[in-house]
Amino acid sequence: MTDASARAPRRPGEQTLSALGMNAPAPDPADASPHAFPGGGRWRTEVPSCEGPEALAVVLKEASRLDVPIHRISQGSGVWMLTDAEITEMAEATAERDIELCLFTGPRGTWDIGGSTRTDSGGAGLRARGHDAVAGCVEDAVRATELGVKCLLVADEGVLWTLHRARAAGLLPADTTLKVSALVGPVNPAAYAVYERLGADSINVPSDLTLAHLTEIRRVSATPMDMYIEAPDDLGGYVRMYEVAELIRRGAPLYLKFGLAKAPGIYPYGHHMRELTLATAKERVRRGRLALDLLARHGADGDMAPLGSRLPGDLNRFDASS
Repeated sequence: MTDASARAPRRPGEQTLSALGMNAPAPDPADASPHAFPGGGRWRTEVPSCEGPEALAVVLKEASRLDVPIHRISQGSGVWMLTDAEITEMAEATAERDIELCLFTGPRGTWDIGGSTRTDSGGAGLRARGHDAVAGCVEDAVRATELGVKCLLVADEGVLWTLHRARAAGLLPADTTLKVSALVGPVNPAAYAVYERLGADSINVPSDLTLAHLTEIRRVSATPMDMYIEAPDDLGGYVRMYEVAELIRRGAPLYLKFGLAKAPGIYPYGHHMRELTLATAKERVRRGRLALDLLARHGADGDMAPLGSRLPGDLNRFDASS
């Protein structure tokens, strides 16, 4: 087999199954997303759960060793868990490499006095409870952007709308991007469109959405989508490695998020969890290499967005002046 034929676009197991008379139906062109990132490309990469400068250094070193391109690095514990010096160090290190750094705003419901989040129903989940919680998220957003952070991760619709209004009013930098957490991510096209209009520039959908669900979403919104290719256990532990090419075809513009199943939770991070956090940070990059290798073997590794690109393009918004 020549290199060219090995890299011709194909689906997993296609040649062998075809020889056995087990051909799959041809992909329907109508299912494909018509959208792309501004400046070109249909997919970007993200390494999540990078909880501080030390974990960031591990990610950057391993990405260099394994040749894993990274567009965005995100953190889950929150701005409030980092000192000014730590935030500055992370912002400078990522800026030097044209990588977007995304920090979570807080406080949020799972960490305050709301006992309903610990019931079987989950209560209000990660949302910001009351005016003071919204104020805390705004405080985090202002502090982070003043220290050079350009992307903020949110888990509450009210916080999203408030930060979008602040951005529109010039109270936050105009190039600040707002990313919606997987823990409140929409599961239908109508909800996805609402998040876009509330100010989302990147929306993390749950990793158990079907391929058909992604197509439905792409018929109403071009907002960049984030999806865990391998989800943490507290998000279901789903592993969708062999679907990566089809996830891109249906869900573009798409951030491929390299999570890690079968690993303990690390939020909120502290030095008592140092060894686990550094080990899992390194393994997330390796998981990224595995996903990228799969794309290459299937001839589907083209159309990556240029490294250093981060903006979402023109999106539909509610009137932020009201």
